Amino acid sequence: MKEKVAIVTGGTSELGSAISEILASKKINLVIHYHTKDIEAQKLKAYLENKFQIKVLIIKCDLACEDEIKEMMGKILTKFDHIDYLVNNAAVCIDSLFSDKNKTNFMKTLEVNLIAPFILSKLVGDIMYEQKRGSIVNISSTNGIDKYYPMSVDYDASKAALNSLTHNLALEYAPYVRVNAVAPGWIATENEISGLDKDYINSEEEKIFIKRFAKPEEVAKVIYFLLSDDASYINNQIIKVDGGTY
Repeated sequence: MKEKVAIVTGGTSELGSAISEILASKKINLVIHYHTKDIEAQKLKAYLENKFQIKVLIIKCDLACEDEIKEMMGKILTKFDHIDYLVNNAAVCIDSLFSDKNKTNFMKTLEVNLIAPFILSKLVGDIMYEQKRGSIVNISSTNGIDKYYPMSVDYDASKAALNSLTHNLALEYAPYVRVNAVAPGWIATENEISGLDKDYINSEEEKIFIKRFAKPEEVAKVIYFLLSDDASYINNQIIKVDGGTY
C-alpha cells in the first residue's frame, strides 16, 4: 500500500502546525506550504521528521501568485507521485475600521482566501479524480456563516465564498473526491487574540456554550477526521467547530 501524502497550506501558523502534527502522527507524509516564516518552516520540518519518521517537503510560495502555485505543484509532483489529502488552511485577515476598507486590501484577502484555494483545489482535484480517490478540506470560518464583524468584512466575504466553492468542488469531483469545509469560531492562537482587549475576549467567550476559545489541536482533530476514511460518507458539508454559540 502506498504511503499517504497530504498538502497543508499555511503550515507554519498555529492551526497549520497542529494540522500537520496530527497528520504526521498518522504516518502521513507532508507537503507544508508557507509564505514568509523560513525558520519556523525548517524547525517544523525537522520536528515532524524526527518525531514521526515521515517525509516532509516544505515549500515557500506566495498564494496570491498563480504562477508560484503552479511551480509549487511541480515541486510536489517531483517529490511524490500521488496526493491523498489537501487542506486549504492559509488565510489572511486585514482588520480595520469599515470606513478605512479599500479595494486593494479586499482583493488581497480574496486572492489568498478564495482564489488560491480554487486554483490549488482544481490542480489537486484533477489528480485525485484521475486516481479515483482523495479528500479536500477547506478551512472556512463561522464569520462566513453567522458571525458578522464589519472590521473583517473582506475576510468574512472570502469565507462565505469559500463555503460556496466547497459545495461546487464536491459536485465537480464526485464521486471519487470528497470535499468538505471546517468553520471554526474563535481559536486561542496568538494570531487571533494578540492585541484584543481582555474585556472583549471575555464578552466573546460568554457567547460560547463551552465558555472558552478552541485549542488549535481541537480543530485539527476534526479536520483529520474529515480527511480520513472514518468520514468516508461525509461529503459537501460545512462543519462548524465553535463550541456552540448564540
